[in-house]
Amino acid sequence: MTQSFEEDFEYRIPAGDDRERLVCNTCGFIDYENPRIVAGSVVLRDRKILLCRRAIEPRKGFWTLPAGFMEHGESIEEAAMREAREEACATIAIERVLAMYTVHRIGQVQIMFRASLESDFRPGPESEETRLFDWKDIPWSDLAFPTVVWALTQYAESRHLEAFPPFGNPPGTEKITRQPPVPPQGV
Repeated sequence: MTQSFEEDFEYRIPAGDDRERLVCNTCGFIDYENPRIVAGSVVLRDRKILLCRRAIEPRKGFWTLPAGFMEHGESIEEAAMREAREEACATIAIERVLAMYTVHRIGQVQIMFRASLESDFRPGPESEETRLFDWKDIPWSDLAFPTVVWALTQYAESRHLEAFPPFGNPPGTEKITRQPPVPPQGV
């Protein structure tokens, strides 16, 4: 009788480690579950911001920045440019790192860039709609994720600066839980 894959693995603390991992009882292989990297951009043309209305879950129908998971074999900049092509059929020019966020709850590290729009755009397969928004017209209550609000807010704080250190999680949000995005004050 053959043993199923699930029976070969169990969660335990491997020797020399400090947390439970999925370990193969047959060969000792450790299946490390590490955070996934998301790359995205606050993309501008003529001081307007490119947003994409999601055509997929999670948060289908809500607005987001062009962003998604990094693939093997690409740089974070290449990932951000690919995501803009996939979600908005857009070519962008990366300017600089805007922020790096840790989203503990879902095991993500998000790296956001400032970028400029270099082409026309239209919805890609993961977007219902794409649009350029003036700051005053951003649909704050319909943004998909807290990190979108953070990136937009931190972009606004740094838009006149040529050089600045990358932003991180806003104070008090290091361990965000499932919550709707909260617009910045004054919006």
